[in-house]
Amino acid sequence: MAVLGALSFTLEVPDVVPGVQFYTDAGLIADVQGEVAQLRCEGQDRPSITLMGGYPRKRLHHISLRADDLDGMAASVPAHGGKIVDAPQGFEDNGLWIEDPHGMLIHLSEQPADPELIAAERAFEVNAPGRVVRKRRSAMLPQSAYPAAKPLRLGHILVFSPDIPESVAFMTGALGMGLADRAQDIIAFTCARKDSDHHVVAFAKSPGVGFHHVSFQVHDPDEVGRGGRALLAKSRRGDWGFGRHTIGSNFFHYIQDPWGSWFEYFSDMDHIDDYALWTPTNYGMEDSLASWGPDVPHDFVHNYELDDAGFPAPAAAEPVAA
Repeated sequence: MAVLGALSFTLEVPDVVPGVQFYTDAGLIADVQGEVAQLRCEGQDRPSITLMGGYPRKRLHHISLRADDLDGMAASVPAHGGKIVDAPQGFEDNGLWIEDPHGMLIHLSEQPADPELIAAERAFEVNAPGRVVRKRRSAMLPQSAYPAAKPLRLGHILVFSPDIPESVAFMTGALGMGLADRAQDIIAFTCARKDSDHHVVAFAKSPGVGFHHVSFQVHDPDEVGRGGRALLAKSRRGDWGFGRHTIGSNFFHYIQDPWGSWFEYFSDMDHIDDYALWTPTNYGMEDSLASWGPDVPHDFVHNYELDDAGFPAPAAAEPVAA
């Protein structure tokens, strides 16, 4: 029994319209049916994000993970502090619906793996001392030659937890994941045990559960930079990036969504082909967020789902140069 990867997440929101605008600006494709909006990557036939409108405020509804041996998980979940639950109203009773020890709802389903991604026509290459791999041509095209950033796939989801060790113990014990790395008991990263990104589901400490960010892969660091700046110019909200993480090694740019959580473009993530050959590291807090990058926004790890008023409406802002 094991989680094999992340599929999607679902949010309750007051109005789907701002979310549809934000996520389509980010490069996703929207299918809106009344108060429900589903957003997917180009070339995929399943949603990565579902927004359900008409709620008082934004709140994480559930995350969806691809898994195998659901019968084995069903037997293991109660022993690790979780419970089996019925499918929520309006959702199909397929797969396995569970709650973790803190009440976070998780949908597990057996689905085929996504097709392998196709490499970009122009590979990202770095000339380095003693290793010149790009000769007689420029690395960069004129700005007008680049299309808008297009997320290729959902890579990982980070959620809030009131008890990081307990959340990790549940994911590893009940759902067959592995602890990739952590920073004390403040943030932790869990992966699949075979052919996995460095992290699939991650946790940040907060008094309660909630949604922190979703991360989508793009081709290379240049697309992370271009995409982040372009989305920031359109959203005019908070951002963090361009930078590079210590844990996972990926390049990142985060842009704040309409409800105070975050959307991340990433590239060059560490890969764990066999968890049995991986050794987790307990990092110091100085390495918990980034190796380098701009100063961290004051509310980057704030769980607005616990605030009475939620995320404040953005103030008017001057345009941000792309």
